[in-house]
Amino acid sequence: MVDAATAEKLEAAYAKLAASDSKSLLKKHLSQAIFDNLKNKKTSFGSTLLDCIQSGCENLDSGFGIYAPDAEAYSVFAEIFDPMIADYHGFKGEHPPRDFGDVDSFTNVDPTGEFVVSTRVRCGRSMDGYPFNPCLTEDQYKEMEQKVSTTLSGLEGELKGKFYPLTGMEKAVQQQLIDDHFLFKEGDRFLQTANACRYWPSGRGIYHNDNKTFLVWCNEEDHLRIISMQMGGDLGQVYKRLVTAVNEIEKRIPFSHHDRLGFLTFCPTNLGTTIRASVHIKVPKLAKDYSKLEEVAGKYNLQVRGTTGEHTEAVGGIYDISNKRRLGLTEYQAVKEMYDGIAELIKIEKSL
Repeated sequence: MVDAATAEKLEAAYAKLAASDSKSLLKKHLSQAIFDNLKNKKTSFGSTLLDCIQSGCENLDSGFGIYAPDAEAYSVFAEIFDPMIADYHGFKGEHPPRDFGDVDSFTNVDPTGEFVVSTRVRCGRSMDGYPFNPCLTEDQYKEMEQKVSTTLSGLEGELKGKFYPLTGMEKAVQQQLIDDHFLFKEGDRFLQTANACRYWPSGRGIYHNDNKTFLVWCNEEDHLRIISMQMGGDLGQVYKRLVTAVNEIEKRIPFSHHDRLGFLTFCPTNLGTTIRASVHIKVPKLAKDYSKLEEVAGKYNLQVRGTTGEHTEAVGGIYDISNKRRLGLTEYQAVKEMYDGIAELIKIEKSL
């Protein structure tokens, strides 16, 4: 059973959501019956339904509206998580086993460098045995940061680099990392109200290799955000680097994994492969017919965003285009959708 104060907050949060005209998937799927079934449940980490839904009840303009306070929440509160995940990802079955496929099969999508400004592939990972942000103590944050920095300092070759803790970071270093677009800022209001930013900047840090083509964020939104990127359109190089890094890190740190949902993270929109492969691409002719751009992107399950991410405008006609599906397909298939879609967009842009 949850305590009286939590129960009261839960009832108030649900009443606010139910009375609103929110278009979120949380509002769509959280019926009174499901709410009543789940409101007294807790995970072994002590997470309640309130930890899951408080951000979506507070931010009524959320598109999704729920976060997982720990890996167990996906099972304990499955009655609300499962239908929302199925609705968002269009997927109800079992996520396939991990398969990075033939890492040498991707080439440069834009060898002449006319269209693709930069290419990036990232994935999220959670460390087994720790809850997610809302339930982490300051000591756990610090302990995790120590494990991550020790692990990453063992990387060699192209991945060799340096870990920079956010705590006590020198202003010059901080400014350089911001200028390089590497440094994450404290969370947005959706994360703030999900209690994902406590003890900031304790236990947070960033690692990058000497070439600045590989970085790891520690305890931003996810325990680990592993990122490979470089200028130009050589997806093959970027993907191969990411796969090498993930395999190396996994030898040293066990990750949270679910038989049906694949790799687990804090946000249920990012499950399964957790892979987001993206390019910044200049398609000025296609951009004049935005519905055509969206139509081609939709055919390949791609998401079109503005230059600096979700809910932003395209600066100088440059779009951020990435794979939308992360669940129900392999890592290789997720990246291949992006690869094929970008090749098609370039082909159409050239023909216009």
